[in-house]
Amino acid sequence: MADFISYLSAGAILGLTAGISPGPVLTLVISETLRKNRYAGIKVALSPLITDIPIITISLLLLSGFGKSDTALGIIALTGGLFLIYLGIDCLRIRGMRPEGEDAGAGSLIKGISANLMNPHPYLFWITVGGPFVFKAWKTGIWFVVIYFLSFYLLLVGSKVIVALIAEQSKSLLNYSGYVWIMRVLGVALFVFAALFIMDGLKILAG
Repeated sequence: MADFISYLSAGAILGLTAGISPGPVLTLVISETLRKNRYAGIKVALSPLITDIPIITISLLLLSGFGKSDTALGIIALTGGLFLIYLGIDCLRIRGMRPEGEDAGAGSLIKGISANLMNPHPYLFWITVGGPFVFKAWKTGIWFVVIYFLSFYLLLVGSKVIVALIAEQSKSLLNYSGYVWIMRVLGVALFVFAALFIMDGLKILAG
């Protein structure tokens, strides 16, 4: 029973922390919701369920067999930085609200998947924290691995979905100029994350 509570709580705490921490995916959840609707934001929120399968696989392989590949992580970080610059420019180009019902979120899931795959932080998390925790749970029993993953992703995705629903509610309170300025702030935030990614990538590559 103690092991069950331990892995359940660990997954929940880590998932909630990752879900509500400021970052490019959370920023995209808000911007896509404001630009389109809550379904677009929820699609971005669901993207870790797709991207984390290869991310976890690569991270566990690096952890168990190849050691930490600084070159791979550095390239991922630099590529992610460039992609976030592109998304930031897209936010800055917004000139007004889309008519209600226009564009039900086409491309939102792809944006979320791309942003997450090219973010070095999930790889670093699974190599340094998540991966060792999975190996430890595996030694205790496979069901503890399942419990850890279920609680982690329930809180990770669930918290981002809640953010999308809150953003949708606030959308009705915005006027056109307020909407444009919020999108500009989100665009600048993406530039900041891009700079951090690029600096991380250069630092990793420099050793």
